[in-house]
Amino acid sequence: MSDFQTEKRLKLEEKCHSESFSSRSVEEATGSQRGSLFTNVLTPNMEETGEVNSNISGGMKVEDIKSDGHKSFECNQKDVCQSRENDKGFDATLGRRDPGDQKIEETPASTNSNTEVTYGLSSPNSSVGDNAVIKTKPTIEETALVSNASGANLSKVASVSTEKTKLDLSLSQSTSADVEMLSPESPTCKSLLYNSSGESHNPDTESQAPGAQSLCSPVESTNIIDSKAGPGTIGDAEVTAMETDNSDMHVSTGNSSMATEDSSGNQAQTREPVLVTLPHVERKWLGTPIEELRRMPMCAPVLPPLRASENHKVLIRTDLLREGEVPVPYPSKFQDAWDDMNVKMPCSEKNLFPVENEDGVQSRWELIISALETACKSSLDIREAILTYNTTHAKRWDFTALNVLCTEGLEYTEAQYLFDVMLPNMVKLALNAPKICTQPIPLLKQNMNQSLTMSQEQIACLLANAFFCTFPRRNSRKSEYYNYPEINFYRLFEGSAHQKIEKLRTLLCYFRRVTTEKPTGLVTFTRQSLNSFPKWESLATRLTRLHISCEGTIEDQGYGMLQVDFANRMVGGGVTGLGLVQEEIRFLINPELIVSRLFTEALEHNECLIITGTEQYSKYSGYADSYKWNANHKDETPRDEWQRRCTEIVAVDALKYRHYMEQFHPEKFTRELNKAYCGFVRHGVDTQNLSAIATGNWGCGAFGGDTRLKALLQLMAAAEAGRDVAYFTFGDSALMRDVHELHTFLTDKHVTVGKLYGLLKQYLNVVVKNSHSPRPDVSLYGFIYDQLSSNPPPEPTAAYNSPPDGH
Repeated sequence: MSDFQTEKRLKLEEKCHSESFSSRSVEEATGSQRGSLFTNVLTPNMEETGEVNSNISGGMKVEDIKSDGHKSFECNQKDVCQSRENDKGFDATLGRRDPGDQKIEETPASTNSNTEVTYGLSSPNSSVGDNAVIKTKPTIEETALVSNASGANLSKVASVSTEKTKLDLSLSQSTSADVEMLSPESPTCKSLLYNSSGESHNPDTESQAPGAQSLCSPVESTNIIDSKAGPGTIGDAEVTAMETDNSDMHVSTGNSSMATEDSSGNQAQTREPVLVTLPHVERKWLGTPIEELRRMPMCAPVLPPLRASENHKVLIRTDLLREGEVPVPYPSKFQDAWDDMNVKMPCSEKNLFPVENEDGVQSRWELIISALETACKSSLDIREAILTYNTTHAKRWDFTALNVLCTEGLEYTEAQYLFDVMLPNMVKLALNAPKICTQPIPLLKQNMNQSLTMSQEQIACLLANAFFCTFPRRNSRKSEYYNYPEINFYRLFEGSAHQKIEKLRTLLCYFRRVTTEKPTGLVTFTRQSLNSFPKWESLATRLTRLHISCEGTIEDQGYGMLQVDFANRMVGGGVTGLGLVQEEIRFLINPELIVSRLFTEALEHNECLIITGTEQYSKYSGYADSYKWNANHKDETPRDEWQRRCTEIVAVDALKYRHYMEQFHPEKFTRELNKAYCGFVRHGVDTQNLSAIATGNWGCGAFGGDTRLKALLQLMAAAEAGRDVAYFTFGDSALMRDVHELHTFLTDKHVTVGKLYGLLKQYLNVVVKNSHSPRPDVSLYGFIYDQLSSNPPPEPTAAYNSPPDGH
């Protein structure tokens, strides 16, 4: 076939190829709109939401991406790149492109990252969909390669005279899918050469050494492909591995060899390597694929029958517990306990209210019933009802936010539904407390190892009472509950900040759900208090597996794992006030967490709170000031044998630092190690039955923690507890790279937790104490590399640019 006919065929092939990609892009764009319906917070029909089972849906798989055919690439003597399809008889008539200046065109990137790298020419008017294609004038002897991955930027095109060389370029399917992005701190960056002569390295970091130079520098990447090296190999010259932003992506043309053939199929000899430039593509995660980490319920052991014990209070009839049925309260009649060991309930006969009569007191519960049963048709009626039995706070409590929500934040039909349907149902739920919460609720006090299991219906009843501010002795820090969080919602009603409006929207979504259909599950709250901790400096434990990502959230991608709540020692933090960061958001979208504030005393340094079985009711967007309730969420997380959702959350509170340097003192980081270990360890449970830990920048926002130190401490604690880690950096890609590279370096060198603890102490004495600036002169990771390697790498990138500890 002549060169002219070959080029005509090539252009028509690429046009067809472009149309197939374009049609696929349309389908993907159309599909991406599904499941994004915005549901009004008070819409009674819960089926309108499209947010179903988002916690357990996986990403697109490689098998979903279909190849467009096996292609091989070659350059003829005039350096015109040609593509040859398997269909030998394909031909078409197209005009020859008029030679002109070399042009580079790039189409907008698709949201689908699982696409293919395409080599070849494009006609002037072709549309290539997902691909970025380089057009090269035949008379200029240059070749170029452009990645089509989402977000990729075109790098400078490297020119090489081929001197009539013919070269077939194809990428092997065996190319490592877990290619890393390295920062200057990486030990790999100290070497720019990689020899493929059997050098051993970590399987998870298979392409790390080949990509050392370009991955350290995000400007450009360069491949020198030596056609003499043989099929599927890369020569000993300096090379850079191909990066993708999806580890499951197969970059292949269907030919695993780098062969050189002419148009007749005969192999030709090449005389020199071709320099090819690869663009820098940001990886979104590194380390162990998250699918390989253990999750509940798959890894969980079989639970014994649920029974009450001295250290475990159960508030329902365990013998009548059935899947899909509302648990029956136990005992059948209300038992009152007005003492220091149990919650003082609003329906207690000892809950008295002072009045001016001959007795001087009145049953406060009777007053609450009378006030709430009066029809409420506006926010002012709600205010008047609540203040009827909270008269001492009448001048201090402010209901502006509630009024703004009812008058401006809701549509007319929503407001009508709120006052005509929802509020009466919430009142009924709250006033049924003597029938629903019949057993005294124990206080989870400090230095106690105590568990409490109750039904979701009982929690809904208690939260309805919290909404109407009925709990006695809980509105002042001067009462016996001074060391407990606030539970009554009066602070939610204060002020006119838009964050308060969004909080109320989120909680009203929950109350709509539980008053429309009774929930049927159980939730367990466990206060874990440890009396002894590991001797960190003598531990021989090695680090466990790590998955680290700059995208995703703990609650979504970490489903089925032990999910860390970056807690305040008063659990829930500012959820009923102004706070709206990681902990508060989690308590809002899983409102059953809020009830823990009713009975959980402030956490000590050796304690944590473990909550198993809460349900997510809302979807949201934003963080802090930008937080916004989005839609109703139907949680499809499976339940265990105790009818609890397989969602385990642990509240661990970090230290708050006034000065940055103090966190590097042994007493400070040892406390954080102990706190994390307390949250992660489960004594008596085999490590194979422990799920991975889903965590992130714990204590690194307003508390002033260093992200890299906190990440390392959590990895150490997780290793001693026998758990793998899924770490979410909330958008910090530099932190993702630095933590992953250090983790790889430490695991490759078999560094123990005890050795790391000793290095932390050395860092204080050698670096921190000798620094004369607010920050250390040498970064922590750089110091660790220096101590463990004879040829340490440079310091990490953006070492002290710590983001907030939220999304």
